[in-house]
Amino acid sequence: MDFSTILSALLSFMSYFAIGTVMVLVFLFIYTRISRHNEWALIKQNNTAAGLAFIGAMLGYITPLSSAISHSISLLDCIIWGVIALFVQLLVLGATKIYMPKISEKIEQNNISAGLFLGGTSLGFGILNAVSMSY
Repeated sequence: MDFSTILSALLSFMSYFAIGTVMVLVFLFIYTRISRHNEWALIKQNNTAAGLAFIGAMLGYITPLSSAISHSISLLDCIIWGVIALFVQLLVLGATKIYMPKISEKIEQNNISAGLFLGGTSLGFGILNAVSMSY
């Protein structure tokens, strides 16, 4: 490998990593505004249910985002698929709230089952989303 190849690969890595990081932060910002409970405050209070639900949502987004980064043909393509993954996760949150209208209250009460259900649902649909991104 020559220096220009290494530099090109490094620039590509830095670009995709930066885009991915910004997209995760945007997802977390939007997700925490849409959910009815305050994830950050609950996690600081050692609420396990909130932590489980939140990490499931985060992994449920990062999983398809990583697929988008791996398979995209350009940064714009990656961003488009990352936005689609964001909307899928928000739809999963909305559908879960329809199915279990009091899930936020249960998470606030540190109901571990509710946190696992929301986190597991988010992660499961994130995996489905990731494998559905085909080219």
